[in-house]
This record gives sequence, C-alpha cells and structure tokens, in this order.
Amino acid sequence: MAAKKRFPYRSALVACNGGCRAVQGEEGCTDGCIGCGACVSVCKFGAISLNEYGVAEVDEDKCLACGKCMKVCPQEIIHIHECANYIVVKCSNKSKGAEAKKQCEVSCIGCGICEKICTAGAVRIMDNHAVIRENMCLSCGMCSVKCPRHAIYDLRGIFTKTK
Repeated sequence: MAAKKRFPYRSALVACNGGCRAVQGEEGCTDGCIGCGACVSVCKFGAISLNEYGVAEVDEDKCLACGKCMKVCPQEIIHIHECANYIVVKCSNKSKGAEAKKQCEVSCIGCGICEKICTAGAVRIMDNHAVIRENMCLSCGMCSVKCPRHAIYDLRGIFTKTK
C-alpha cells in the first residue's frame, strides 16, 4: 500500500545499480551494494527489496524516508533524496577511471562530462565519481543523456531507460 505524501517528498536511494555485483574482499568494486539485506530487514514499510542482481532497491511509493536503512548500510551507499529531483547517480565506485571500468560495466569513471555539461553547476566529480547537489539540480537530464557509462540516469525513464 502506498503512503500518502505531500509533494515534494523524500525517499531513500541506493547509490548502486548492480553492474559490479560488489562483494567485499573480492576483486571488483568494493564500494557498491553487497546484498547483505540489512536495509531490507530494518524497513518496517516493506519499501526495500533485493533485485535480480542482489542489490537493494527502494520502492518510493512505500518509503517514508525514515533513514533507518541509511543507518544500517555497511557500505554507506543509501541516502535520502528529494523525489522532485529525478536525475540520480547510481554508482558509488571510488576507483579511478580505468580501474572502475574493469570492475563494473556501468560504473562512473569520473570522466567529468556530466560536470561540464551541467549548466546549473550541480554536478561535481568527487572521489572519482559524480555527485549531484540536489538543491542546485534543475532535473534537465543532460548529464544522464551524456553519461557514457550510464551511471547517471532518470528515475522516470524519460531521458534514460529505467533500471
């Protein structure tokens, strides 16, 4: 059952799209979701589940942005975001370009195209990956369209395919 919310509302977001199938201690991305399920078990609203890749996924209709999932995530990749902003970075990989490319088929490689294309100055490369400052983002979608690795995308599926 969907919770009644006033627009704009907030929801949890998992900054990983599952292309890396992150597993702690093994070769590959160590910054993504490890599929431990801690967030799933702590969510009283049934808003989080593990998808076909074993990555946590949030159902925005059920999420009340209580932040409990964010607190228990051992990877610290869940954050609360304003749902009025549909453009998100679904990658937390901090490895440099070539290494990130080897680790995940859809990782951010910190190329900076998104930063250059953003007319609002909302996108910055930090720790080798893109970060969107939601209070500045206009949700124009240009960064998602131009992202060569598809690490930035539109949750509505207008500018990019939803995943």
